[in-house]
Order: sequence, then structure tokens, then C-alpha cells
Amino acid sequence: MRKLRAAVCCTLGIAVMTVAQSASAANWFELQGISPALAPLVSVSGYFQPTYTYMPGTAVSDNSGSQVPHLNQIAPNFTSSNSFNINRARLMIRGNINRDISYFLAGEFGNNGFTHIGGNYTPAIMDGHATFSHYIPGVRIEAGIIRAPGPEQAMQGYMAYNFTSFANVTTQMMLQPFYNPNARANPNPQGGVAVPGQYGEGVNAFRYTGLEAMDWFRNGPWEFAYGAMVGNFGPLTATNYSNSPLVAARLQESYIFGGHGPFQSSLTGFIWYQHATPNFNGHAYSMTRDGIGIAYMQGYMHQWGRWAKVEYMRGSGMISAGSVFSSPVQVVPAASAPQQAALGEAQVYPGSQNTARGYYISGGLFMTRRMEVDLRYDYYNRLPNIAAQNRTFSTWAVGLQYHFTPLTRVILDYYVRGVGIPHPGAVTPLAKSIANSADNALALQAVIAF
Repeated sequence: MRKLRAAVCCTLGIAVMTVAQSASAANWFELQGISPALAPLVSVSGYFQPTYTYMPGTAVSDNSGSQVPHLNQIAPNFTSSNSFNINRARLMIRGNINRDISYFLAGEFGNNGFTHIGGNYTPAIMDGHATFSHYIPGVRIEAGIIRAPGPEQAMQGYMAYNFTSFANVTTQMMLQPFYNPNARANPNPQGGVAVPGQYGEGVNAFRYTGLEAMDWFRNGPWEFAYGAMVGNFGPLTATNYSNSPLVAARLQESYIFGGHGPFQSSLTGFIWYQHATPNFNGHAYSMTRDGIGIAYMQGYMHQWGRWAKVEYMRGSGMISAGSVFSSPVQVVPAASAPQQAALGEAQVYPGSQNTARGYYISGGLFMTRRMEVDLRYDYYNRLPNIAAQNRTFSTWAVGLQYHFTPLTRVILDYYVRGVGIPHPGAVTPLAKSIANSADNALALQAVIAF
């Protein structure tokens, strides 16, 4: 009986610590970087996201056959248009070594772009860092695998995800996959290269290995926070793929109306910057990402509580377009074998002259304490400098959430998706058919924390 009581008390302590962490931090640098002041040496928590996604699975076809494009299939496997999946499944261990040193370890076991490498399911450590506080006035040093300072959707933790997927600009520009720098890539006529799928090395989920200096300062209702990082640019399991370190920085200023943590009532303005010089296909290229935005929240899990976010971001160099199909297509009988094969390969445009930009506007309202409705519009303009490859992606997302607790809820989203071709005279009939085939999507997801 005594052992049972001890086990129950330990379990309750871990659960309380998990909620306390979300209620005691004032910003994402603090929330992701350090453990609560009273945290023990070891505390365990986690969450998982069972998800069902449905799309009609519209195929592109002609007289010789048909195939469903990746646009209308579910990532990362691209084998079905309606499927159950565990999008994320994370186990986290964190604690305080002493009052000045925190650590955080997390493993990812879901089926997503981070664990899907070269076509294989590969669970891996996603976070692994220690933070040293109070040794240098005004600076906390974080070392290890760190979320690079960047856009809001990259900084926020799972408890603040309002939709089942990120905006297009975040997914395509900030979560683009890495490719082996020594891949046997074939040049295409627009100045890019086609990379076969076996050279894909997954995404980093916004994380990089390196060092970050960060801290935050409170003056009445105002709070200023900063983070500046240097690190490796490349997969977490590999060495640096860049001629120079990744550098990333974010500054933010908040006016806090009340509350704490990711659900505090506040208005925050932020600006961020990232730069690297990735090696690819025998050359070094300059790559830059930057953005600016505003986030507002007031009255979380209170009737008429509301939130709103708007963010604009842009990039140059290393802009990628994922493969259109899973295998060489047979829908263009007049095309050569290399042209058909290229449709089953990712297209990467590494030069600094290649650009992209986009934004999202989103907001939500609590109709009751537990029922929330959300709306988002996002837009992404990829490669406007290359007429034949220029595409625009626009999506309306309408969402409904039911909150059981601040950390456990159910999300129902409907996505109205469109793909535009700004220069129709520069593309093939097949490209137009693919763009016109874009399906709307329905997604149901539970976020379950423990």
C-alpha cells in the first residue's frame, strides 16, 4: 500500500509539474529554455496527437493513365488521401541540476517529417540542451539542440497550437527538408537541381545544434526578451552542412495585461532573422530568412476570450519545391524519361537570387469556457523570380476546438486550399492540371498530454 501511495504521489507530482511549467513561464524563451524554479532533478511528461485527415484524392490524368499528386496525399508517406496517423508523440524529461542549471531532453516517436528520413521511420532525440543562468548578468547560455530563434509558429510549444497544421509559408519555407550535400543532383532548365528521394534527410522541426544567449527583463507590465544563436546548419544527426555557422536572432517586446505562460494575456511584437551558407551540389550558397509579426491573447479558456496573430516572412536562397509524385509519371507520354523522372524528385533552387515570401492572419474566440472557434488565412509566393516555377499557395482554415484542460483538447479543422500559377504561359498543361486539382481537406486531431 505504501508503494502504491508513493507511485500515485509521484505520478501526481509529474502532472502538476507539467501544468506548473506552462503556468510559470512568461515567454517562449523561458518556457522552452528552463525548468520551473522548484522542479526536481527529474520530471517526466509528454503528449501525442492522434489525427485523422481526409481529402478526396483527386488525380491528374490523361489518356495514358492517372496518378494522385503529393498535393492531395497525406505527408510524410504520401500513400493515401485519407488516413489515421500519430502526427506527434513526444516523451520529455527535464529538471534542475541546481538552482542555476536546467536541462531538457525530448524524443519524437510520431510519424512526421522529422522521423521520416529517406523513406524510413526513424525516431530520434528532438531536444537536448542545458541552460546556465545567473553566471553572466543579463545573459543565459543554452547549449545543445535548440529551437533556433525564428517565427512565432516555430517558437511556440504544443500547448499553443491552434490548428492541426502550420501555415504554408512556415511549412514550405521554414520546414523544408535537408538533402545530402553530395547528392547526385541533376540541373534543371530554371537554374535549380532535381534531387532523388533517397538523398532526403528529413526536417529539423526548427531545431539546430549550437549555443544560444538569451534572457528577458520585466519593467512593470512591459517585458523585453531576446535570443541570439550560432550553430550547425544541417540535420541533427549530421555535421555542419554550412560553410559558416547558422546565425539566428529574435527580439520581442510584450505588454502583459495579466496571467502567465503561453496563455498569459498580452500583446507582443517581434522581429527575427536567420542566415546560413549551406553547401550543396559542390557549391556554397547564401541563405537568409527573416520576418516580423504581432501576437495578441486575452482571456484564455474564458468565455469571449480571444487571440490574434499576424506574421510576414521572406526568404532568399535554398528555396525548395517538393516532388510532385511518388514515382515517375506516365501521364505525359511525349515527355522524355528524365523529364518524367524529375516529377518524382524534389526541386531545389539554392542561389541567393531565388526568393519566396508569405504571411498569415489568424484569430480565435472562446464561445464558452471550453469551446473555441478559429479562422486563419495564409499565403505563400514561391519563386516569383522564375516564371515557370512560380506558384502561390493560399489556404483558408476554419477550426473548432474543445478544451478539456489547458493541455488536452480536440481540434476539428477544414482547409480550403488553392494553388495559383501567376505566369500560365510559362508552364505546361500538366502543371496547370496539378494546380487545379488541389483538394480541400478535413482534419480531426486530439492533443493528449500526460
